[in-house]
Amino acid sequence: MIKKRHTTTRVPRRGTKKKQSFKTVTRGVKEKAQAIYEAVTHMGQEKITSLEQLFIEQLKDLYSAETQLVDALPKMAKAAHAAELRKGFLTHLEQTKVHAQRLEEILSRYEESPTGKTCKAMQGLVEEGSETISENATPEVKDAALIAAAQRVEHYEIAGYGTVRTYAQLLGDRAAASLLQETLEEEAATDEKLTAASRKLNVKPPRTQKD
Repeated sequence: MIKKRHTTTRVPRRGTKKKQSFKTVTRGVKEKAQAIYEAVTHMGQEKITSLEQLFIEQLKDLYSAETQLVDALPKMAKAAHAAELRKGFLTHLEQTKVHAQRLEEILSRYEESPTGKTCKAMQGLVEEGSETISENATPEVKDAALIAAAQRVEHYEIAGYGTVRTYAQLLGDRAAASLLQETLEEEAATDEKLTAASRKLNVKPPRTQKD
């Protein structure tokens, strides 16, 4: 006669949980932290699903850029040594105010406020301009550096206005396209004037004496 072995099944105590490994716990914490970060980052932001929405976002970004320039250009003019360069900065300041007004006009047609967005790219360019202003350099070299900083700004704006002008054309908004084209041409003209101003600077290296 074969005796059956008596086996006992361990019943887990009430209230006890299966222990999780350290890696599992860490992964769970990271996932929750990432979810919270994404939720905070995108809080209040609507998903862009159309070209018109993108167009409006880009216009607001440019408006932020222009308003930052309104604050920066007087400082650049004050730091300029050449009278012609100083006058050019102040002239472009008045142009910049008009550019901002055009953006306000376009956005108002879409019943949108121009504020609420910060152009981080322009923040960086303005910061570089501030560093240039405080640079320890001779007057002529300082002017050359100011022109370089200003042209970086112009190239950024030319790219931005070229993009929104094209968006306006694709959306069939002829009025907006016309205003943006006007601004684009003025930005390009300013860039050319800066190039011309840089060629007039007396920053040629001194001649070396021959033995």
